[in-house]
Amino acid sequence: MDVLSRGERCVCELTEMVGADMSTVSKHLSVLKAAGIVADEKRGMQVFYTLKTPCVLRFFDCVSEVMARTAEQQRELLEVG
Repeated sequence: MDVLSRGERCVCELTEMVGADMSTVSKHLSVLKAAGIVADEKRGMQVFYTLKTPCVLRFFDCVSEVMARTAEQQRELLEVG
């Protein structure tokens, strides 16, 4: 998602970036497309994806914040115990 927030990418680029096989990346992108989060455009033999719903990045920021707070709370409990 972060990579797509900076511009369109073809499946081959995304596959290389995440280190997964093309079928796995394509399946994940197809789920994101069905959810309305990404859009695709076929050009010749390649498919390019763009982030259609940039507001989803705020969700990830929120999740990161929750995880950081939870980790801090757990650390505090370990210090007390």
